[in-house]
Amino acid sequence: QVQLVESGGGLVQAGGSLRLSCAASGRTFSNYAAGWFRQAPGKEREFVAAISRSGASTYYADSVKGRFTISRDNGKNTVYLQMNSLKPEDTAIYYCAADPEGPYSRSKYSYWGQGTQVTVSS
Repeated sequence: QVQLVESGGGLVQAGGSLRLSCAASGRTFSNYAAGWFRQAPGKEREFVAAISRSGASTYYADSVKGRFTISRDNGKNTVYLQMNSLKPEDTAIYYCAADPEGPYSRSKYSYWGQGTQVTVSS
Protein backbone atom coordinates (compact mmCIF):
# COMPACT_ATOMS: atom_id res chain seq x y z
CA GLN A 1 0.00 0.00 0.00
CA VAL A 2 1.24 3.48 -0.90
CA GLN A 3 -0.23 6.70 0.43
CA LEU A 4 0.14 9.85 -1.67
CA VAL A 5 -0.36 13.43 -0.51
CA GLU A 6 -0.21 16.35 -2.93
CA SER A 7 0.65 19.92 -2.00
CA GLY A 8 1.64 23.18 -3.63
CA GLY A 9 -1.54 24.12 -5.43
CA GLY A 10 -3.00 27.59 -5.29
CA LEU A 11 -4.06 30.67 -7.21
CA VAL A 12 -1.64 32.18 -9.72
CA GLN A 13 -1.87 34.67 -12.55
CA ALA A 14 -1.45 33.60 -16.16
CA GLY A 15 2.22 33.36 -17.02
CA GLY A 16 3.16 32.47 -13.47
CA SER A 17 4.63 29.30 -11.98
CA LEU A 18 3.79 26.73 -9.34
CA ARG A 19 5.53 23.61 -8.12
CA LEU A 20 3.41 20.70 -6.99
CA SER A 21 4.77 18.05 -4.65
CA CYS A 22 3.55 14.51 -4.05
CA ALA A 23 4.83 12.88 -0.89
CA ALA A 24 4.64 9.09 -0.74
CA SER A 25 4.66 6.82 2.29
CA GLY A 26 4.13 3.16 3.02
CA ARG A 27 6.48 1.42 0.63
CA THR A 28 9.83 1.93 -1.10
CA PHE A 29 8.87 4.68 -3.49
CA SER A 30 11.68 3.94 -5.93
CA ASN A 31 9.79 0.75 -6.83
CA TYR A 32 6.89 2.78 -8.24
CA ALA A 33 6.44 4.71 -11.44
CA ALA A 34 4.51 7.93 -10.94
CA GLY A 35 2.29 10.29 -12.86
CA TRP A 36 0.34 13.51 -12.64
CA PHE A 37 -3.21 13.87 -13.93
CA ARG A 38 -5.69 16.73 -13.80
CA GLN A 39 -9.43 17.19 -13.93
CA ALA A 40 -11.12 20.45 -14.80
CA PRO A 41 -14.79 21.14 -13.92
CA GLY A 42 -17.10 19.27 -16.26
CA LYS A 43 -14.24 17.45 -17.97
CA GLU A 44 -12.72 14.01 -17.72
CA ARG A 45 -9.46 13.41 -15.92
CA GLU A 46 -6.53 13.75 -18.29
CA PHE A 47 -2.90 12.74 -18.30
CA VAL A 48 -0.32 15.45 -17.64
CA ALA A 49 3.07 13.81 -17.09
CA ALA A 50 4.71 10.57 -15.97
CA ILE A 51 8.11 9.46 -14.74
CA SER A 52 9.87 6.11 -14.51
CA ARG A 53 11.04 4.54 -11.24
CA SER A 54 14.57 5.88 -11.56
CA GLY A 55 13.51 9.21 -13.03
CA ALA A 56 15.51 8.57 -16.19
CA SER A 57 12.43 8.62 -18.45
CA THR A 58 9.69 11.23 -18.52
CA TYR A 59 6.55 11.65 -20.61
CA TYR A 60 4.27 14.62 -21.19
CA ALA A 61 0.92 15.50 -22.67
CA ASP A 62 1.28 17.72 -25.73
CA SER A 63 -0.64 20.47 -23.96
CA VAL A 64 2.05 20.89 -21.29
CA LYS A 65 5.21 19.91 -23.15
CA GLY A 66 7.85 22.60 -22.82
CA ARG A 67 6.05 24.27 -19.89
CA PHE A 68 5.83 21.53 -17.23
CA THR A 69 8.61 19.36 -15.83
CA ILE A 70 8.13 16.19 -13.79
CA SER A 71 10.92 15.02 -11.50
CA ARG A 72 11.40 12.85 -8.45
CA ASP A 73 13.63 12.53 -5.43
CA ASN A 74 13.51 8.91 -4.28
CA GLY A 75 15.53 9.76 -1.21
CA LYS A 76 12.69 12.05 -0.12
CA ASN A 77 9.91 9.79 -1.49
CA THR A 78 8.59 12.75 -3.45
CA VAL A 79 7.52 13.50 -7.01
CA TYR A 80 7.36 17.07 -8.29
CA LEU A 81 5.58 18.88 -11.08
CA GLN A 82 7.13 22.23 -11.96
CA MET A 83 4.58 24.26 -13.90
CA ASN A 84 5.73 27.36 -15.78
CA SER A 85 3.98 29.73 -18.17
CA LEU A 86 0.65 28.75 -16.69
CA LYS A 87 -2.52 29.39 -18.67
CA PRO A 88 -6.14 29.70 -17.52
CA GLU A 89 -6.85 26.37 -19.24
CA ASP A 90 -4.43 24.70 -16.80
CA THR A 91 -6.98 25.32 -14.05
CA ALA A 92 -7.92 21.94 -12.56
CA ILE A 93 -7.51 19.63 -9.63
CA TYR A 94 -4.13 17.94 -10.00
CA TYR A 95 -3.71 14.35 -8.86
CA CYS A 96 -0.59 12.34 -8.20
CA ALA A 97 -0.59 8.61 -8.97
CA ALA A 98 1.80 5.68 -8.50
CA ASP A 99 2.05 2.11 -9.71
CA PRO A 100 4.61 -0.71 -9.44
CA GLU A 101 4.35 -1.12 -13.22
CA GLY A 102 4.25 1.65 -15.82
CA PRO A 103 4.62 4.52 -16.18
CA TYR A 104 1.34 4.98 -18.02
CA SER A 105 -0.37 7.84 -19.79
CA ARG A 106 -3.72 6.31 -18.89
CA SER A 107 -5.52 6.19 -15.54
CA LYS A 108 -4.17 2.72 -14.83
CA TYR A 109 -2.30 3.59 -11.67
CA SER A 110 -3.04 1.62 -8.52
CA TYR A 111 -2.62 4.45 -6.03
CA TRP A 112 -3.94 8.00 -6.12
CA GLY A 113 -3.70 11.08 -3.96
CA GLN A 114 -6.61 13.32 -2.99
CA GLY A 115 -5.64 16.12 -5.34
CA THR A 116 -4.62 19.75 -5.05
CA GLN A 117 -6.43 22.68 -6.69
CA VAL A 118 -4.60 24.85 -9.21
CA THR A 119 -6.36 27.99 -10.39
CA VAL A 120 -4.86 30.24 -13.06
CA SER A 121 -6.45 33.66 -13.45
CA SER A 122 -6.34 35.63 -16.70
